[in-house]
Amino acid sequence: MRLKVDENLGRLAAELLRARGHDVETVPGQNLCSASDRDVIERCRAESRCLITLDLDFANPLLFRATAYAGIAVLRLPSKPTHHDLMACIHTLNSALATGEIGGRLWIVQPGRVRQYQDPSVEA
Repeated sequence: MRLKVDENLGRLAAELLRARGHDVETVPGQNLCSASDRDVIERCRAESRCLITLDLDFANPLLFRATAYAGIAVLRLPSKPTHHDLMACIHTLNSALATGEIGGRLWIVQPGRVRQYQDPSVEA
C-alpha cells in the first residue's frame, strides 16, 4: 500500500508501517511541513497515496471527500495520549490495512477499532 504519513505522527509511525511492507513517504521527507491541508491531500492524490494523520480536519467529509483520494486514515488518540496509545493505534491500522481496502474511504482509527465513514453518494 502507498501511504503518506503526516508531520504530526513522527518517524516511528512511518517505520512501523514500512516494517509491514508499505511504501511510505512522509510530509517532512517531502518538504511539506507547514503546507496547507489542501496542498498535502493534493500531493497524496497526485502520488496515489493514502494519508495517515492525526489532523481531525481530514475526518470532515464535507472538506475532504475520501472518495476523491487513495484513502484517509485519521488516528484518534485519547486527550492525553501516551506512547502506548500511539503504538496501539498504529498496530490497529496495520492490521486493518492487511485485511481491508482503504482506497476512496475515510477510516477513523482508535486502538483496537476502525470506523469507516460511508459516503452516502456512493452505492454500497
